[in-house]
Amino acid sequence: MRIGFGVLRAAVALLTLAAILAQLGTSLRNVAAAGGSLPGLVLNFFSFFTIESNVATVVVLAIGSVLLFARRGDDPGWFTALRAAVVTYMLTTGVVYNLLLRNIPLPQGTTVPWSNEVLHVVAPAYMVLDWLLAPGRTPLRRRVVWWIAGFPIVWALYTLLRAPLAADPVSGRQPWYPYPFLNPQTSANGYLSVAFYIVLIAAVILCAGYGVVWVSRRWRGERRLPAGESAV
Repeated sequence: MRIGFGVLRAAVALLTLAAILAQLGTSLRNVAAAGGSLPGLVLNFFSFFTIESNVATVVVLAIGSVLLFARRGDDPGWFTALRAAVVTYMLTTGVVYNLLLRNIPLPQGTTVPWSNEVLHVVAPAYMVLDWLLAPGRTPLRRRVVWWIAGFPIVWALYTLLRAPLAADPVSGRQPWYPYPFLNPQTSANGYLSVAFYIVLIAAVILCAGYGVVWVSRRWRGERRLPAGESAV
């Protein structure tokens, strides 16, 4: 089982990396052809929560694959906590995309369809299944949920503070928001709508985080933390 999941993790990591690079390459070619700003495109590209979560997925799956091949028994507590965070972010990515963004038309020729599905559906689904079924997971303390919530809070603040200064790499128009529901200029009720979506996403992240931590403690029977030991 360990070898099988090690191979599967390596394969999904490579597929996810290929999806990221395929979309980045297409975006760079389109912006270059239009005479736009390539540095601006790269900065905007890696400002998407989806891209950051998928980059983290590649890293976690690569480390996890090595751990499954190289050792026996449970994973280190720090890795389980990191893995839990990335599973939460990917689950949130999948839920938010399919609830809020699935029916928004994508610009033809600028979005790579198969890459889009890998980043928003395939990789999130695999990370959840890997968390449920792969060996090595250790029980986590409930306080890890607040640690998990740290990165999305920083990302939201970064996005809202940067957006008025960011620009579309081709047109140069400001502001630039990675997701339309975060843009108060295009949202039905301005900042009220933006605040609603931020609270909604925060609720999804917290619920997903609690679920992920709960699974680490309860799935496949009761697994108690050893006395005096802290899994982060």
